[in-house]
Order: sequence, then C-alpha cells, then structure tokens
Amino acid sequence: MPPPADLRLPSLDALLAFEAAARLGTFERAADELAVTASAVGKRIGALEERLGVALFQRGAKALALSPAGKEYLPAVRQALDQLAAIPLHQRASQRRTRLRITAPPTFARQVLVPALPAFTRAHPGIELEVVLSVPFLDLAGAEAEIAVRHGPLGEPGMAPLWCDDLLPLAHPGLLAQAPRPPRHPAELLALPLLRTPVDPWSPWLRAQGLDAAEPDSGPRLVDLGLVLEAARTAQGVALARPALARQMLSTGELVPALGPGRTPSVPAPTAYHLVLSPGAGAAADACAAWLRDAGAAAAAEGRALAGLVPPADDLSAVA
Repeated sequence: MPPPADLRLPSLDALLAFEAAARLGTFERAADELAVTASAVGKRIGALEERLGVALFQRGAKALALSPAGKEYLPAVRQALDQLAAIPLHQRASQRRTRLRITAPPTFARQVLVPALPAFTRAHPGIELEVVLSVPFLDLAGAEAEIAVRHGPLGEPGMAPLWCDDLLPLAHPGLLAQAPRPPRHPAELLALPLLRTPVDPWSPWLRAQGLDAAEPDSGPRLVDLGLVLEAARTAQGVALARPALARQMLSTGELVPALGPGRTPSVPAPTAYHLVLSPGAGAAADACAAWLRDAGAAAAAEGRALAGLVPPADDLSAVA
C-alpha cells in the first residue's frame, strides 16, 4: 500500500542527530558520537524542525534543553530507532564496541599512554579509546571524559598517584662536552644553562644539594614537560626531568644523567599523575584504569633503570 500523500518522513540522519543531542546535552558531543561536525548536527536538527514545523530545542537557553514538542517527540523517535537497530542486517561489530574517552596531559599521553596502546587493543578489542589532550598548568581540562589523567600535588584527598616521580638533571652529551671538564658535582651544573619550567622548578633540587642558588631566570619559560625534554634533547640546556617521561631519550642516549650514571642525585617530585574516573563509568573504564596503572608502573620502572636510580622501598609504582 503506498504511503499517504501528506506523509512527511524526516531523514534517518536527522533523527539520529536529534536523539544524540537530546541524550548527550550538546551538539559537540553528539557530533563526536556520530563522527560529524557540530555544525552538521545543528543543520540536521534545523532541517528536521523545518520539516516538522516545530522547534525541538529551546533557543536562547544556557544549556541545551528540549522544547515541549521535543520532549513529546523524543520517546517516539527512540522507539523507532530501537526497532531499526534490532534488525540483524543493521548490526555491525563496530557498533557493538564500547567507546571511552581519556583526557591526559600532552607529555603523559605521548610518552606513557600512546606507546602502551597496542597492548590495550590486543587485550580489549571491544573497547575503542579516544585520547584527548588537556593542559593542566593552564587549567584547560579538555573535553568531558570517562577517564581523566591529571597532574597535580601529592596528597590531594581522593587522588591516588599512578606512581611517584623523581626529578634529576638530564642533558644532551653534546652540551656536557662544551664544559671545560665533565661536571661531576651539583655546583658545576650552575655553569650550564638550566632549562626552566613552572611545572617543575629547580629550587627543591638545588636546596637538597646544599646550593644557595636562585631559581633560573633566563631563557625561555616552558610551560610543558615535553617541551623541556625536547629543549634538552637539542642541547639547549639541562632539564630537571622525570625519568618515566624521558625514558625514550635515555634509551637512545640523547639524554644522560648530567653528573654521570649513578652519580646524579634526584629528589622526590612534589607532584604526580593521578587517575580520575567519572561516576558510573562502568566495567570498561575499570579495565582501562587498570591498564593505565600498569603502563605507568612500567614507565616509571624503566625510566629509573635507564637513569641509574634505585626505586625507593615505598614506591607506589612497584606495587601498582
């Protein structure tokens, strides 16, 4: 039987955009789920409203909110989409994957998280990870996510560190070769350019060595630990670095302990990387969190070994 002449069926893409925006609360998150742009979601919903002749969302509200017509329309749309999804020919393996979003600081993501991704994919082929960068020092938390890696002070309530960091001077061998003689004592490093960052200042290390020296105040101010490592790798100065993040450069010899292996003193870092799960994140997020703890522990152990450090007895990474 032919459809009625006045039937006004909307497109499936428009219905999917409306349902996702209503469920997730923003056009941006709906766009991420549908693998389109937020502008495309807005256009599809606009076309749907034009076809129906009603507004489905309240315009001008601070948060995305359904209009009375939208609230009435949503259950019927969900029922229709559920019926379509139940058809076996419409189901694909990729549609049954669990998707998790992780936000992490840039250097942690590049040096710890990404190198460990193949192991996670092999162990959990049904979980799809989306990695989004955050900038903790500038308080840019990134997008909403089920799992967040945050860099902050030790001892914050409810925040368990992935591992406890050490800080020690690392440098490119070419920079050390420019000195009149290879530095062997902490005071001799003061003759070399010290790379500075507000994330890990030099003062705690200098005090621990009994040096009455001020915080370096010359040279670029690098507000990212990865930029500090890159500057050290290109022989621009000595970095006060975390071995877990520098282990790739330590393994290739691009960076070495500035006073020699086994002779370069370290100090405990006052900050660490912490793992935060959103409430009700689910079993997939728990599995991902366990993987991140293992990856962090492995990175910390490898970095310490390459830097010639001995893990302290109470090191969290040894039992993570």
